[in-house]
Amino acid sequence: MLGSLQKMTAQLADGVSYKLPVGDAELDLNPLLGQSIRLRHSGRIFCVHCQKKTAKSFNQGYCYPCFIKLAQCDMCIMKPETCHYAAGTCREPAWGEEFCFQPHIVYLANSSGIKVGITRRSQTPTRWIDQGAVQAMPVFQVASRHISGLIEVALAAHVSDKTSWQQMLKNNVKPLDLPVLRDELLAKCSAELAAITEQFGSEAIRFLADAEMLDIQYPVLQYPAKVKSFNLDKDPEVSGLLHGIKGQYLLLDSGVINIRKFSGYEVEVSW
Repeated sequence: MLGSLQKMTAQLADGVSYKLPVGDAELDLNPLLGQSIRLRHSGRIFCVHCQKKTAKSFNQGYCYPCFIKLAQCDMCIMKPETCHYAAGTCREPAWGEEFCFQPHIVYLANSSGIKVGITRRSQTPTRWIDQGAVQAMPVFQVASRHISGLIEVALAAHVSDKTSWQQMLKNNVKPLDLPVLRDELLAKCSAELAAITEQFGSEAIRFLADAEMLDIQYPVLQYPAKVKSFNLDKDPEVSGLLHGIKGQYLLLDSGVINIRKFSGYEVEVSW
């Protein structure tokens, strides 16, 4: 199977079922647990946006012209509290209106400990799975990405907004009572949340008081005791027994590889 990698797709039922897109095909990964798998990079990289061949990948799969041109590559995607649209400096206002002005979720998750995050409503639970969260719970639904970013900053003053990917992959994660932690956190941030609500209006921010906590089980036979990460730029071949899949990582007996990091890389996959 030969083609350009894309981020793994996932479906959540009793557990997470993964597929690996390779070009126009998809490989079911769960049935390959315990089997040998090999990814060999051809040396070619294609931009995930314009599909043109590029010598180097930027921002998980973009060529340099797309990286510096597209609004979706702006820093405000990672830090929406700095929204360019709100500042009147968005490079693609039409794209911003479509992408950023849709319902977003502010959530708490447990991937390597408690963290706060944001995602489009349409991306739950995909976002939580991509981060390797074992527990997740929505807290607010808001009208725009900008608002979600402002709330995230307020909450992140008290809890992390980052995941330790090494601890996540080792599964060094203790169960948390997210509803209790949510209530404690909201009490600490009540003044900041009130100010954001006053600025944008109560109709733009909805507290999801009845939201349930979601438990997520991943297809993993064995977690690594030590984490060795593969890099296709340094070593074009990755192979080993597939011990599991978590987040956007393949867990092999020989190391781990972040598939999303190498989006656009042309690889030959065999098993």
